[in-house]
Amino acid sequence: MKLYFWRNCCCDPPLPAGQCGLCKNCRVTQTSETPQTKTKKLQLPPLRLGKHTVETPVILAPMAGVTNKAFRRLCREYGGGLYVTEMVTARSLVERRPESLRIIEHDDDEKIRSIQIYGVDAVNVGKAVRMVVEEDRADHIDLNFGCPVPKVTKLGGGSALPWKTDLFTAIVQNAVKEAARNDIPVTVKMRKGIDDNHLTFLDSAKIARDAGVAAIALHGRTMEQHYSGQADWDAIADLREAIPDVPVLGNGDIFSAEDAIAMVEQTGIDGVVVGRGCQGRPWLFGDLQNAFEGSEARFKPGVSEVADMIYRHAELLVETFGDELKGLREIRKHVAWYFHGYPVGGQLRQKMATVPDLATFREYLSELDHSIGYPGEAVEGPRGRAGNPKKPHLPNGWLDSRILGDAERLGLVDAELDVSGG
Repeated sequence: MKLYFWRNCCCDPPLPAGQCGLCKNCRVTQTSETPQTKTKKLQLPPLRLGKHTVETPVILAPMAGVTNKAFRRLCREYGGGLYVTEMVTARSLVERRPESLRIIEHDDDEKIRSIQIYGVDAVNVGKAVRMVVEEDRADHIDLNFGCPVPKVTKLGGGSALPWKTDLFTAIVQNAVKEAARNDIPVTVKMRKGIDDNHLTFLDSAKIARDAGVAAIALHGRTMEQHYSGQADWDAIADLREAIPDVPVLGNGDIFSAEDAIAMVEQTGIDGVVVGRGCQGRPWLFGDLQNAFEGSEARFKPGVSEVADMIYRHAELLVETFGDELKGLREIRKHVAWYFHGYPVGGQLRQKMATVPDLATFREYLSELDHSIGYPGEAVEGPRGRAGNPKKPHLPNGWLDSRILGDAERLGLVDAELDVSGG
C-alpha cells in the first residue's frame, strides 16, 4: 500500500500522514475504538467560503444535464456538502433565456444556492453576476475555467481561457467586484493547463487569489487529457503549497470515500470536488460524510434499493421539468450509471433506456431480480467514459502569446452561444 507524506511535516524524516501526533499539518489521525480496531478519521475543519460554512467539505461538481434540482436533492438526502448547478453561460443569463433561468433555480431548502457561470467576456460576466446578485438568485458563484469540450475551447473558452492572463484577470476581477455588492463569495474551477507544455494553474491561482476569490478548485488533468489517464494529485498538492492563504479544493478520480481520504492525505487540501464518481450513485455523498466523520459505514445498495432510487430520481425529474415525457427522457441516460456493475440483462437495460413514462418505468423495474444484493467491486471504481487524450482544439495562434490580441477578442463573440457549455 502506498504511503503519502505531508510536505510540511515537522518530523525528521517526515512520517506518513496520520502518524505524526505533533504536526499541526497532519489532519488525519488514528483513533482506537478497541485495541484491535482503528478507524481513520479526517480532521478537516468545515470549509469556509466567505460568509458561508460548508460543514462537510465536499462539493458536487457542475455537470451539464446531470446536476439539476432533481439530482442535487437526491445527493443532499444522503450527505452534506455544497451542491452546484449545471454550468450556465453569462451571455444567456444577461439575455434572460428561459433555459438559463431554469438551470439556476434552487429548491427552497438548499441552504447555499450555488451556481456556476461560464463566460469569455469580462463585461458579460460582470453583468451576469450583477443580475444574479441584485435579484438574489444565488449565495455562491463559481467560475468555470476547466471545461475541455472542443466546441468551447476552440473558441477560447473553458480550459483554454487561462492561457490569456489579461482576459482571465479581467473576468475574475469583474465577477468578484460585482458579487461583493451583496457579499457573495466567488470561486474558480480550473484544470492544470492546455497540455504539459502549457501549464497555467499556478499563475492563474495567484491571479485569482489576488482578485479576492474565496477558494480555488483544481482538476488534476490538462485539457489534452480530457478525462483520460489518472488525475495528477501531485499538482493539487503543489497548488496547496503555493497558495496557502486561500482554500484549495481537489478534483479528479474520486470514486469512493477512500479515494477522498487518499487525496486529502496526499495533498493537504481543504475539500474535495466530486464529478463523474457520483453519476448513478447519489449515495456517495453519504459515504463521504461518514468518512469525514470517522465512520466506516458505507452504503451498499442491492438491486431493489437501486430500483427505488432511480424511480425516485425519475419522479423528481418529472417534477423539475413539469413534464413527464421530458423527465423520462432525462432519466434514460442515468440507467447505465445506476446499474453499472449490477447483473441486469441487456434487453431490460435497453427497454429502460427508452422508457416513455413513469408507469412503464415502474413495470420495467419490477422485472429486475430484487433479491440481488450489492455486487461489490464490480460497482466500484472509475465510472463514466474516460476516453483517450484529445488534441487541444484552440483558436488559430492562441498559444503564440499570453495576451489576448484584437483578432482573438473578436473571435470570442461566438463562444457563448449555448446556454451551457457541457
